[in-house]
Amino acid sequence: MRTLQTATLLASTAGAALMAGLFCAFAYAVMPGLSRTGDREFVRSMRHINRAVINGWFLVPFLLPLPSLVLATVLAAKGHSPGALPWIIAALVLYGAAFLVTGTLNVPLNDALDKVPPDAASDRLKEARAAFEGRWVRWNTVRAVLHTASFGALLWAFHLHGTAAQG
Repeated sequence: MRTLQTATLLASTAGAALMAGLFCAFAYAVMPGLSRTGDREFVRSMRHINRAVINGWFLVPFLLPLPSLVLATVLAAKGHSPGALPWIIAALVLYGAAFLVTGTLNVPLNDALDKVPPDAASDRLKEARAAFEGRWVRWNTVRAVLHTASFGALLWAFHLHGTAAQG
C-alpha cells in the first residue's frame, strides 16, 4: 500500500506542477503577448490555442490528479502517511476548485470565442475580444494560483509521506 500511496502522490504532484506551469505561463507570457495584437489576430490566435490544447499532453496531467488525489486521501485516511492527510485534502480542494474554474468559466469563454468567425467584421471581433479577454485573464490567474497552491500542498504532503517512511 505504501507504494500505491507514493505513486498517487507522485502522479498528483506532477499533474499539479504541470498545470500550475501552464496556467502561469499564460498569465505572465502568452496573454500579455497576445494583448499587443489586433482584434483579428487575438481571436484567431486564441481559437488556435484552444483547439490545439485539447490533446493527451494536456488532458492526462489535467485530469489524472483528481482521481489520484481522491485515492491518496483514502489511503492516508487508512493510516498510510496520516500526517500528510490534511495537506492531501487541501491539495484536493484547491485542485478541484481550479478544475471547476476551468470548466465553468474559462472553457465557456473559449467556446463563445470559438463561435466568432475569424473573418467577422472588425466591430464583431472587437466585441468578442472585449467580452473574452479581461474575464479569461482574470480567471486564468485564479486557476494558476489555485494550481500552484495545490502543488505546494502536495510537495509538503510528499515530504511528510517520505518522513513517515523513515520514522
